[in-house]
Amino acid sequence: MIHAADSNPNAVHSFCLASRILVPVTRLSDANLLAIGILSRGRCGLSKCITYYLVVIAVNDFFVIIISVILNRIGRIYFRYSVLFTTPVCSLGAVLVYGTRDGSVWLTVAFTIDRFVAICCQNLKIRYCTEKSASLVIGTICILSCIKNVPLYFIYKPLYTIRGVPWFCDIKSSYYTSPVWQAYDMLDPILTPIFPFILIFLLNALTIKHILWANRSRQRLRGVENCQDSEMVNRKRSIVLLFAVSLSFLLLWATQVGRFLYVRVRGAGYFNSQNFKDPQYILSETTNMLQLLSSCNNIFIYAVSQNKFREELKVVIKYPFTIYIRFFKR
Repeated sequence: MIHAADSNPNAVHSFCLASRILVPVTRLSDANLLAIGILSRGRCGLSKCITYYLVVIAVNDFFVIIISVILNRIGRIYFRYSVLFTTPVCSLGAVLVYGTRDGSVWLTVAFTIDRFVAICCQNLKIRYCTEKSASLVIGTICILSCIKNVPLYFIYKPLYTIRGVPWFCDIKSSYYTSPVWQAYDMLDPILTPIFPFILIFLLNALTIKHILWANRSRQRLRGVENCQDSEMVNRKRSIVLLFAVSLSFLLLWATQVGRFLYVRVRGAGYFNSQNFKDPQYILSETTNMLQLLSSCNNIFIYAVSQNKFREELKVVIKYPFTIYIRFFKR
């Protein structure tokens, strides 16, 4: 590999560019691992049910960064004709990319539903908002996300074969003519992200309505406008976290949903050209970038919205220095 790179200046240049891009991307993956570690300790003042969802979301987002960003986007741009471009790996990559994407979206939906039930449906809260229910929901989402995207492995054929090795992924013509594949193609964007986008928006709207109504009711009962209600203080962390995660999802996926609706209504088709200056290409890549960004920003949401998470983050950051000081004090 070293000799091949040395004999090919383009390979060296591509490797250098990829290295520069990989540095900030790996920092994001490290940030997700840091979030997983902090949340797993269970010292952020959140219920175990919420912690389950947040840890699994962070794990799934970590896989999104590795698979969709590093291997799929960066790897395919800067390491052409590597094993990533063989047809089996390319087909498997499509399954993993869409599987992790669906998992990220539907785990966010599940977290939103859990908080909606906890805040607005007190009778159902005792039965639904438990560790057992959270584990069941998370397991179901992960399994269904994988099953739903397995068919993608079979829609590709090799673009060409060299010395018995199939290269690149070319969509089979049957994908465009078969009624089954046409139904699958129509159902896929509805399940992700159209339906989740609408569902999260509606649930947050209903949650806000319920909170405003509950606040008015408590103020009437207590007769004090600026009273500190202990129940609402306890709920504040999960409510702020819910709105932060949900609004982040809605904002970052809005362009993707808008682009999908534009393509479907206008019948324009998705843009596949490699002309980097074309406005349609820029729009296409921007929507993809924002979609992937939604899997990279959760640790920043936790840090901004949760005081105890910030405290735990400071403890983790100071830990190496603490060990260092203790060592020299001895």
